[in-house]
This record gives sequence, structure tokens and C-alpha cells, in this order.
Amino acid sequence: MTPGPQIRDSLISAAGGTLGRATARLLELQSPNGEWCAELTADTTLESDFILLQLWLYPPVSGRWNPESRILVEKAAKSILNRQLEDGGFNIYVDGPTEISATVKAYFALKLSGYDVNGERMTKARECILARGGIQAANSYVKVNLSLFGLYPREACPSIPPEFVLLPFNFLFQMSSWTRAIVVALSIVHASNPMRPVPESFNLDELFLPGVPLGLKRSPKLFTWRNFFLAADRFLKFWEKWGSRTIRAKAIREGERWMVERTKDSDGLGAIYPPMMYAIMAFDVLGYPPDHPERVEALRQFNHLMVDEDDRFLFQPCFSPIWDTAMAAYAIGEAGTTSTEPLRRTADWLLAREIRRKGDWSVKRPDTEPSGWCFEYANAFYPDIDDTAMVLLALNHAHASNPEAQSACHRRALDWLLAMQSSDGGWAAFDVDNDWHILADVPFADHNAMLDPTCADITGRILEALKAHGFGREHPAVRRGAEYLIRHQEADGSWYGRWGVAYIYGTCFALRGLAAAGESDREAHVLRGGEWLRSIQNADGGWGECCASYDNGCFTPAPSTPSQTAWAIMGLIAGGDTTSLSVRHGIEYLIETQRRDGDWDERLATGTGFPRVFYLNYHLYRLYFPVMALSAFLKAGSAS
Repeated sequence: MTPGPQIRDSLISAAGGTLGRATARLLELQSPNGEWCAELTADTTLESDFILLQLWLYPPVSGRWNPESRILVEKAAKSILNRQLEDGGFNIYVDGPTEISATVKAYFALKLSGYDVNGERMTKARECILARGGIQAANSYVKVNLSLFGLYPREACPSIPPEFVLLPFNFLFQMSSWTRAIVVALSIVHASNPMRPVPESFNLDELFLPGVPLGLKRSPKLFTWRNFFLAADRFLKFWEKWGSRTIRAKAIREGERWMVERTKDSDGLGAIYPPMMYAIMAFDVLGYPPDHPERVEALRQFNHLMVDEDDRFLFQPCFSPIWDTAMAAYAIGEAGTTSTEPLRRTADWLLAREIRRKGDWSVKRPDTEPSGWCFEYANAFYPDIDDTAMVLLALNHAHASNPEAQSACHRRALDWLLAMQSSDGGWAAFDVDNDWHILADVPFADHNAMLDPTCADITGRILEALKAHGFGREHPAVRRGAEYLIRHQEADGSWYGRWGVAYIYGTCFALRGLAAAGESDREAHVLRGGEWLRSIQNADGGWGECCASYDNGCFTPAPSTPSQTAWAIMGLIAGGDTTSLSVRHGIEYLIETQRRDGDWDERLATGTGFPRVFYLNYHLYRLYFPVMALSAFLKAGSAS
């Protein structure tokens, strides 16, 4: 059903006012140098790991633990406790259920910080852990971390040998970029076989559930990759005791070289929290003194992720300036702003951050000229395919002071994007053909992030960027990308979203990608995508989806959010639906929920780090995605 002309004219007028306020707000948030960088927040595991790192850096003296960072430890512990759930546990996304690994980490951190284990809050947390299988049910990284302090049996943890870096067939580069950074640093720590001290009488014995095995679980079927890797793990444990010391020493030296090289031109190893933390530990076990420049810089970069304010304390998992800047600039450009100076500053800022050195990606693409942009301020070894596409979309609106330099940059970045297309026709986040699926069965793969597979959301955005720079359906890369999207549509008409929650995100950018590739909005797959989006709309006119979609393997509804509502509207419009009641109600939701300052409120996490494991709240998603959706609606109205 289509609203009448008067209603539509009124809606267009109201949407224009909402867009104007939102765009003005977005421009207010721009830094003088042209960038945007909002907070990026997650769950309590970051604060818990911070406390664990303090125990590593400042061991107990005479059985008492009184670290130099005591004030920060107390703030971190308070921050953790403030997010405890009614059942005593801790979750990994707002309004989510208790998650066992996050709860074990929190219990350890709180107990170490001095909270009474017999107090009501700690008792509830302990009971919650035991009811979910005890500490044995936590993931491998929790157990490995605790084993460094003798708090979980080392022999019951998976081996993470440094010899990985010496294996043939570029084995290390078959892992995802973030996993290889974690594994190299952690393997150096693991190889030193540390047993760091804990305060006198400190243990976690009360979290072990009697009768539950401590070790790694076998697959019930005899011949599986899981069981193969468990057998390999037993061999590795033998190797660690009796293997060649010469090979081990060579592996550690190579791992150290690899790690140190990747901390250059970077905000830290991998520029994300986990490998940055393990790099600090690795420098320690390698014998770098506390005042060594590499170790000092690693700690400085890690601490830079800290948000320490009067009323709150938290860690960001990383910074998101390139992503936020490209998204904001594109949104403002789509809104048709007449103010060119802010976008000129943005273009100059982005051009200065193009990566011009070869990184890990070049192992599989050695002849490709370096280009691209990372997600963070600096991460030279890891340009991000998705960020690069988004920057190209932004630069289509933002014009730099040097047009010739911008044109050359566009050419390099487009060539790099085309070279990074995987053999299945899709694009991943950092690598080409990162698809050794057997790696998902290695014993330490339960962080659900061993691979960097191609996905619909990134592929759709690449197709948008290619169209914006003149590539049509006749180009082989565009054709293969569109075919990839069609093949990966779910049975219900949706698409899985890897980097945003979840099926709404995937469906939005798949439909936009198909439109960019020249697919008719009368094609069955496009119509099915639009019908699916309309079918899941909330009664208030918005759209919302829970992170539990990843656990359930299908769409799981949640209260409406501005970002997910915007994605649904953008997807519908890309699929040719510009006038339905569904679109109208979505636009009305954005109009009615906008704050006076032009922004929106958004509590729920709508960004995805690792599905089922780690989620993100991008604090600008609630603003620049509604700007894009409102702009798309007004353009569609103008066209009609």
C-alpha cells in the first residue's frame, strides 16, 4: 500500500528537517583536522583482561599484591561489577544472557581485586559459573591466560607452539589476520612456560566443577579434523618437552622478528587489544627490560585504549577513525551538503593515510601495488578491504586540495580492491581466499575467528564503490561479485551479515550491492530480500535485531534501533521499494525518535567483532546511518 500525495509530501518535508538536524550534528562532531572518531565500546572482558595484565606486570611481593596501577585496577573492577546481571553472570552484549567465559574472567578479576568471595555478588557469580559447567566450560583463551599463573592446568590447555611461523605453505597466513597476530605473540609467551606468581593462597579452585573433564573435548566421531588436531596437540605437548631446542629457538627468533616488524607504522601489534596485550607479555618473556623502547611503546599504545573519566572506566578494543571518517563523510555527501570545506579537510586527512607499503596481504598478492586504508589510525600491515571501499565512496564526495594526488590514489586503491577479490567472487576483510576451513577445528579456535571468509556485507559495499567509480555489470569483477551475492542468499530471502548485526545488515548491503551491479529490482532474489525486510519490521515502525541471531542461525528480533532501522530502509530503497507503508513507517520512526540535538539514542550493540563471541557498539552508527537512510529516501522521492 502506498501513502497518498499529501501524506507523502508532509513526510518528505519532515524527513528533510530531520536530515538537516542530523547532518548539522554530524558536522559538529568533526575534528578540526577533518576526522571523526567516536568511542567504540564492548563488554567487560577487556577490563577483566586489563586486571590480568596488571598481575603479569606487577607480581605480588611477599605474597601480597599491591600493583603500581592499584587505582586503575580498582576502577576496572568497579566497572566490571557495575555490569553484573541479576543472575550473577556477565554478558557479551547489552540485554544478552550470561556468557560463561566473560563471567569466569570477571570473577577472576574481581577476586584478584580484593572482593570477598563470600559476598553476595561474588557468591552469585560463582553459582552462575558452576551452573553452566564450571571453569571447564570457558573458552581456550581464558584457560590459557589462567594457566600462565598456575590457575588452570597447563596440560589441559591447547598448545600454541611458536613453530607455527616455520611451517610451509604459508601456514601462518592461512589464519585470519587478527588470529595470526594473537597466535605469534601468545606462542612466544607459551614457549617460555611461565608460571607467574599470584597472591598468597589465591586460586580459583571453587570454580572447578567436580566430575567434569579439564582437557579438550573429542568429537564423538572417530575420524574428524577435530580429533586429528587433538592428536596433533598431544604430539606438540611431547615436542615441547623433548623436541629440538634448536628449532624452538629459531622459531622464537622468527616470531620475535615477525612481531617487532608488525609493531612498526602501527598503533600496536594488529592495532587491536588482544595481540597488543600479548605483545607486552611477549616482550617481557623475551627479556626486554621495562625501559626498552619497544616494550615502552607497546605498553603506551595499549594504555591509550583506556577511557578513564570521573564516572566511568573502560577499554576500547581499538580506535575506528578511518571507518568513522569515511562513513561520516559519505553520509554528509549523500545528504547534499553545500559546505565543501569540511569535506576538503576530510579528503586531505584520508589521502595522507593511504597505506603505501606491502603487508600480510601481499603473501597471496605479491605483484599488486600497495594501497588501501586500515580501520585504525595506523596499521600498515593490515589495510582493510571494507574500509578501503568506504573511503573510496567518501572520496567520491570529498575533494582534496590536490586533485591529481587524489586521482592517482583512486586508481591505486581500485586496483588493489580488484586484486583482493577472492576466487569465489566475494571479498573478505583483510585477505584473499582465507578459507582453510579445517582450521576451525584446531583446539584454540573456539574464539570463532580463525578465518576471514568472504561475506555479503563487504562484497555489497565493494560493488557500491566500484559503481561509484565507473565500473558496470560488464566488468568481470562486478559480475562475479553479483553472482556471489545471489548464491549466498538465505532461504528466507535475507543475507547473513558478518560485520554488523546481523541479517538486517547483510541484507541491506547485499541489496545495495546488487543495485550497484545493475540488477533489476524485478529480479526474484531482490524482491525476496525486500519482502523479508518488510516481514520483520517492528510495530513501532523501526527495525531491531539481537546479537543472538548468530547463536540461533536465523533472525532474532530486538527493540528497534536507529542504525538497524536505517539499514532496513536503505535495503528496501535499493531494492526498488520507495513508497510502501513499510518505508514510510521506518522514516517516521527516525523522525519521531530523533533527539533535539539531531542525534539518536542507541543502547544495543549493532556491530560485530567475532560472531557469538565479541560485539561492538559504534557510537556514531546511530547518527551517520540514519543520515544515509534519510538521504536515500529524499532522493527517491525527488526522483519519483
